[in-house]
Amino acid sequence: MENISLQIMLGVVYMSSILSVSTYSPPYRLEQATTTEFARELFSDDFKDIERLLTVFSNGEIKERYFSVPLEWFEQDHTLQERNDLYIDLATKYSSEAIQSCLNNSNFLKKQVDVKEIDAIILVSSTGMSTPSLDARIMNRLPFSPHTKRIPLWGLGCAGGASGINRAFEYCRAFPEANVLVVCVELCSLTFQRNDRSKSNLIGTSLFADGVACALVSGERSLQQQNVKRAVRPVLFSTQSVLMPQSEEVMGWDVKDSGLYVVFSRDIPSIIETWLKPSVVHFLEGEGLELSQIHAFIAHPGGKKVLDAYQDALGLSSRDVANSKKILQHYGNMSSPTVLFVLEQFMLEEKQVGDYGLLAALGPGFSLEQALIKWEAIH
Repeated sequence: MENISLQIMLGVVYMSSILSVSTYSPPYRLEQATTTEFARELFSDDFKDIERLLTVFSNGEIKERYFSVPLEWFEQDHTLQERNDLYIDLATKYSSEAIQSCLNNSNFLKKQVDVKEIDAIILVSSTGMSTPSLDARIMNRLPFSPHTKRIPLWGLGCAGGASGINRAFEYCRAFPEANVLVVCVELCSLTFQRNDRSKSNLIGTSLFADGVACALVSGERSLQQQNVKRAVRPVLFSTQSVLMPQSEEVMGWDVKDSGLYVVFSRDIPSIIETWLKPSVVHFLEGEGLELSQIHAFIAHPGGKKVLDAYQDALGLSSRDVANSKKILQHYGNMSSPTVLFVLEQFMLEEKQVGDYGLLAALGPGFSLEQALIKWEAIH
């Protein structure tokens, strides 16, 4: 913080850039029709109106999702220890794969970045527990410098991807020569409770999936700025966190003896419609901008109703949410990594110098994380 204050006093404000993004999907791909039939068999004895309730699978417009375990795994009960041991093993493995892909992504980088060049790892996850945290385990698999800063973030849920990017931005403002990895790993499938007959669990079964994403964020004075392959790159200009008071019951986990039970309020779409726009408008006005000046709305697709609420609240077109909808259709809601999947789609597009983007994700708290991005040329 002292470095940031000094920069402001001297009239120097260092920006940071997102240089590369990679995404990783676990090996088990399931079509939505298959998961619908599984839910019918599991829940039919407990819900008399099961066929009406199962429309949530088709109405959500998800076509396919990826899981870290086969369908047969869900047919048996599993202890919290079984789930968590598997989480630690697979999350460490998948995260290592995503990191290597990010640092060697020829779509965005001219040459591979050595992991020893990474100054900090921000590890985001909410679907399992690990002490030492996953970042330490990853550092034992890949040849990071032993002096790499470890910044694990837990409990942020769907907002975690945006929060990780925002914390990397702040780190690079304080240390403008730094390179920071944001790693988001969620294995939502391992939290599935086959004996939970709540409607929240049924909705979660139709929606959530597994995935990993990694982003490389570098400070303005990092040598990696010259490693960017594309003519323009997304520069982080400003961030904001917003917490809705007394809203803990909107979204999150209930921790019980057998594991994590999903909390998912039916009021989320209506909350978004009334609460989101004032927060977004206030943030943009502070930067001298209006919603109409945003060229890329990089939104975490929490579900179809959430995307519809985004459109209604912010006056967005179907084109504005096309990338978010595409990710939801083919990957489902993977919690924290999902917004980075959307970001990757925008980074693969041809952008013009001066285009603005707004990265936004909602999560437990109930909270909003947002970041203002501007595409700029390499100097």
